[in-house]
Amino acid sequence: MNKQSLPIVSVVIPMYNVEDHIQQCIQSVLAQTFQNFEVICVNDGSTDSTLDKLRQFNDPRIRLIQQANRGLSGARNSGILAARGLYVALLDADDFWAHEKLTYHVNHLNSHPNVGVSYCPSLFVNEQGTLMGIGQFPKLKKLTCKDIFCRNPVGNGSAPVIRHRLLREMTFECPKTGHISVFDEELSQSEDIELWLRIALRERWTFEGIDVPLTYYRVNESGLSANVTKQYANWCLAVKKNIVGHEEFFERYLALARAYQLRYLARRAIRSGNSWSAIKLIHKALITHPRIIIEEPLRTLSTFCFALISILPRSFHRMLENIVMSYVKYRGHGIR
Repeated sequence: MNKQSLPIVSVVIPMYNVEDHIQQCIQSVLAQTFQNFEVICVNDGSTDSTLDKLRQFNDPRIRLIQQANRGLSGARNSGILAARGLYVALLDADDFWAHEKLTYHVNHLNSHPNVGVSYCPSLFVNEQGTLMGIGQFPKLKKLTCKDIFCRNPVGNGSAPVIRHRLLREMTFECPKTGHISVFDEELSQSEDIELWLRIALRERWTFEGIDVPLTYYRVNESGLSANVTKQYANWCLAVKKNIVGHEEFFERYLALARAYQLRYLARRAIRSGNSWSAIKLIHKALITHPRIIIEEPLRTLSTFCFALISILPRSFHRMLENIVMSYVKYRGHGIR
């Protein structure tokens, strides 16, 4: 692909020890009904056979960047800086897409020039790629800055397709590393939330979703057991980085957003089998801002009940959670 035929979409795929999933990920991109794209794979210091699996693909649209490990944000930043497309589609290497995803998003962005971030609902799959019957079904239209902050409707790092122009506007030099960044490399988690919040607070571009689930998000059971204290600390730091100049907004919505974040972490603790942590988190969420019961009574109360039930055998509470989540999935707003 020469300079005279620049791609419409740059697909950025960070890779770190994803030998089990990278082929399904790449195949889902190459099978897109919209074919005017480049694929930028950023190998972030993998030590397994990820590169061997990638090299089995013989497609000139695939570009490889190799770097020492900088984490997810660092890999995404390298891919974005190398992107040549009008739009940048993010895809984590353990997730995959429906074949029509790029067609939908390109049409959406082409026909809505005010939309900077286009996203969609996501379906959850297990380690084997089998649908779990649950997913993320967020609010899609007429989003406010409050919605972005409190509910993170984008949901995960494989759902958004973003205007390259917007990402260039959000570029900064990381004071700690000196790297040119879009995602903040000081954050090991919540880096996507920080970026969405930074974009929303500028009020230049809008977020809007497509009402078709086009992303398959893989639930990594081992990843669910990550330290929720560390996750919460990263979220707090992401918020702190954006307070200056927006004090009135945060004074109004910070407690509510914190309550939703604590509820989200409670759900992660439930799925990882950390029952007592889940109980403490949902209790703290309700104390922080009881309004989450009014705004989302079923999801909030179900989280509280599941936190208590999680003390029982894991197979029993997992079955109940999947039944309830299947019932409420079309009523939900994001994943918190």
